[in-house]
Amino acid sequence: MLPWISENLGTIIISLLLIAAVYGIIVSMLKNKKKGKSSCGCNCGNCPMSGSCHHGK
Repeated sequence: MLPWISENLGTIIISLLLIAAVYGIIVSMLKNKKKGKSSCGCNCGNCPMSGSCHHGK
């Protein structure tokens, strides 16, 4: 097992960094959603779908 880990150490480290980055992005998106922030940027004046979203605001 130890030789396999040493042969693939670079791949393991990069994979862990990518997993941590994706986890951080997901956590950030969930926090923003709980705060009521939108992921679209809310610049509805330039959006062709401006009449279809954000009903009731």
